[in-house]
Amino acid sequence: MTLLRATFSLCLLLPWTAPAAGAEDVRVYRCVASNGAVALQDTPCNSGRQQVRDLQRPRDPAPRVVRSDATPPPPSETPVIREREVRHVYIQPPQPMYECVSDDGRRYTSDNNEGNPRWVPLWTSIWLPHGHRGPAYPGPRPAVGTPIGEGAGYRPPSVGMGVQVPAGSVLVRDSCHALPPQEVCARLRDRRWELDRRYNSALQSERTAISNEQRGIDARLSRDCER
Repeated sequence: MTLLRATFSLCLLLPWTAPAAGAEDVRVYRCVASNGAVALQDTPCNSGRQQVRDLQRPRDPAPRVVRSDATPPPPSETPVIREREVRHVYIQPPQPMYECVSDDGRRYTSDNNEGNPRWVPLWTSIWLPHGHRGPAYPGPRPAVGTPIGEGAGYRPPSVGMGVQVPAGSVLVRDSCHALPPQEVCARLRDRRWELDRRYNSALQSERTAISNEQRGIDARLSRDCER
């Protein structure tokens, strides 16, 4: 019925004449009712006006012959695979800030955790027998309460006892701990505000140093805090 419907639709586009029917033709009846309705069918009309059209039956195309000894077609070219562009984006982590505590309890901030390394004299105890005054040592008296002798330095007492003498030096550092990022940003803003107050009353030579520090703080705030 699909083939018949397609044939009926084709016949609407062709003039309605009635050529001689052949063995390979298809006969189509066009029926026109009294109310003007048109119907296409493969049987004669029951009533109304009738027109007959013989159409050639559609044919399948001839089968394609493929020779086995024919030259095969050339292989298709291999598509060129382009390398995918890879970009590396490096994000700089926020610069840390440390709070350090000195020996006298003073607190200060630093960009590293070195803790103000410094060499401190080291003292040790020795025993001097009775009547031996010992050598003179220049410089300040050690922490113990030994009396100051003659000369530019001090001498151990003439009685037998233990005294403190220099024994080199030792490297000491202040204790430091890292501040959280929010605290770092808050302290940078406080420092920026403090510099603004100092700038108005500072000398011209001091204003240059203040401006340089302000630019460094502004760059750090823009990079690590304003996100």
